[in-house]
Amino acid sequence: MAGGQERILRRRIKSVQATRKITKAMELIAASQISRSQHRITANRPFRAGMSRIILEAAQGDPAAASKLLGVPEKVEQATVLAIVGDRGLSGAYNSSVLRATERLVAELTANGTQVRLFCVGKKAPAYFRFRGLSVEASFQGFSDRPEFSNARDVANAVASGFIAGESQQVLLVSTAYRSAASQSVVSRQLLPLTLPDAPVETAKVVKGYTEFEPEVERLMAELAPKALESEIFTALLEGAAAFHTSQQRAMAAATDNADELGRTLTRIMNRARQDSITTEIMEIVGGAEALRSGK
Repeated sequence: MAGGQERILRRRIKSVQATRKITKAMELIAASQISRSQHRITANRPFRAGMSRIILEAAQGDPAAASKLLGVPEKVEQATVLAIVGDRGLSGAYNSSVLRATERLVAELTANGTQVRLFCVGKKAPAYFRFRGLSVEASFQGFSDRPEFSNARDVANAVASGFIAGESQQVLLVSTAYRSAASQSVVSRQLLPLTLPDAPVETAKVVKGYTEFEPEVERLMAELAPKALESEIFTALLEGAAAFHTSQQRAMAAATDNADELGRTLTRIMNRARQDSITTEIMEIVGGAEALRSGK
């Protein structure tokens, strides 16, 4: 009986060791992707900051004309919601946090009498929403790990179509904001109409006196709105990729540690079983020797 248990434990230890190799490899791969994702976020910041500065200057130059594409709509009959998650799992609560937040947002909008058009980025989203009876109008997959600006443009064209046609009055985004390797959080914010960016001190000092815009502010804002939407979606995709790799690295590190602990525990149990087996064999030998001696 002890020998059979030892064989079972040996197979389990080999299985745990094989799993540990996989989780360790995934941890190292995710760790190598984090720095690349952080670099891309840093490289994208000047473009996003420049876009925000232009919108801020235009809004300050002619508030009446800019107000048509800025602010929060008073009445929303139809809203477009975009959720950004990953194409793969094994990343802790990264996907589930965004999906649950999106589900709550859709439920809140529906409770207020707002029709919702749901779009998503990432392979994990459609199945989640279909299981809960929510129809997904369009799903974008295959680039959540390494998004390109062309991907952001495709997503922006899809989610903005209803707003441009006058069907949707609001476009909302649910994604993971990446602040640092130790700080990521799920955020829900408005993409369209454009929201007035918070002006830093150096930006606020730029606009002084009279500024003349060519073309006029209303036309300029109409041309800037699609570009600003693409920039915001691309930023969300980059931050989502960085947050995914960070969550996966953390989850795989925890899985590797658990595999190490489980391997040590199984090894101790196997050693104890082997010890019991050896003790049993010794006792059988001693018992047999004693029986032979008694017979003589």
